[in-house]
Amino acid sequence: MEGEQADDLRILSGNANRPLSEAIADHLSVPLSQMELSRFADGEIRVRIEESVRGADVFVIQPTCPPTSENIMELLIILDALKRASARRTTAVIPYYGYARQEKKMNPREPISAKLVADLISVAGANRILSMDLHVQSIQGFFNMPVDHIPAGPILADDLISRGLTGPDIAVVSPDVGAVGTAKALADRLSASLAIITKRRPEPNLVEVIQVIGELAGKRAVLIDDMIDTAGSVVSAAEMVTERGAAETYAYATHALLSGDAVARLDAAPIKEVVVTDTIPFPSGKRSARIRVLSVAPIVAEAIRRVHANVSVSAILDRHWRDDRK
Repeated sequence: MEGEQADDLRILSGNANRPLSEAIADHLSVPLSQMELSRFADGEIRVRIEESVRGADVFVIQPTCPPTSENIMELLIILDALKRASARRTTAVIPYYGYARQEKKMNPREPISAKLVADLISVAGANRILSMDLHVQSIQGFFNMPVDHIPAGPILADDLISRGLTGPDIAVVSPDVGAVGTAKALADRLSASLAIITKRRPEPNLVEVIQVIGELAGKRAVLIDDMIDTAGSVVSAAEMVTERGAAETYAYATHALLSGDAVARLDAAPIKEVVVTDTIPFPSGKRSARIRVLSVAPIVAEAIRRVHANVSVSAILDRHWRDDRK
């Protein structure tokens, strides 16, 4: 960014995904603001912002990915420091929002962790939230402040188009009923058909596929989801679409948690390629020739540019597609 508009813009990065923060800052032509992040002898987080932010429009980039609790606490302390340093407005840029899978009570005596974390971020001093592919769209309502929710769909769609994965021989597969809106938007962009997998979760990280709705015989299947954690869901879906006659299968997801032996599961699955984004830093030691990473830095940088300039963020989506759930 150039000129007076960039004078009061500050970009700060926590430790959760420094490479993504640096890429976003490069796209904005704004250097990351100097900040000391250290630990006291007992492990407590210490933050010191090393330049003035008084009256500034500040964006703190910090996905709350593993180690989730550590990264959340770091974000909260940074937000508190900015509030006490008299920043004019503070936007928490959370490309991946952790603790999102408990957004309602499924059983008695359970917490609603997604709401608790939203409250903590609000109290700490955030004035606005910018996030990407929330696990559940209703989490936007947990914040009593503006939330700019950016889907990774345009990035994933552009990649599929560039590889020629379009047309009637492509079937976009929604891994569950809740993701149908995203899958349909992607299918429309690709001029592809739509298939839906119905499943149930008897317990966390355990998936049972019930049935597949839609024609898959002879088609190239594109599985689309917001995250890959243990890879149980995507592997089960890939096996099911293969049984239904899919010629080949690709898996696209925004957040690559890849917990436990997820990479080994993906390598053994009937999946030609897995494509994820860098909202989460790729786990060290979990590289695979089958996994390819796309950067969300350009679209997040454009969203920050628009928020700072007080112009429409939704216009980003007008160039690509719209998720009909919004």
